[in-house]
Amino acid sequence: MENKAEIEALVNEIIGRVADKWTMVVLEALEARGTMRFTELSQEIPEISQKMLTKTVRQMERDGLVSRKVYAVIPPKVEYTLTALGHGLSEAFCGVWIWAEKNHAKIHEARRKFDVKAAR
Repeated sequence: MENKAEIEALVNEIIGRVADKWTMVVLEALEARGTMRFTELSQEIPEISQKMLTKTVRQMERDGLVSRKVYAVIPPKVEYTLTALGHGLSEAFCGVWIWAEKNHAKIHEARRKFDVKAAR
């Protein structure tokens, strides 16, 4: 059984990872489209470099969020699929999406008020 400090460290590490812009974008793409080839992910997320996409999916695979299947063909074919852990994380962050959708006008108004006040 893991102790509280180990669990806290894991939670902090996972939050840091998923707070990373690219992990959430890849998670969202795979949740929406299902299994995707590396090139499809790259096309779906054109603003990510190949190096960063590779790093992101490798870390997601290490954390058990995606599974990677390599086909022995030329050119190489690699597919990524969300695991049960990945789907669970996606569901957890769906709550954040719903909250943001519900409160976006309030947040924009608060930011506008702050900016007006700060400009004085």
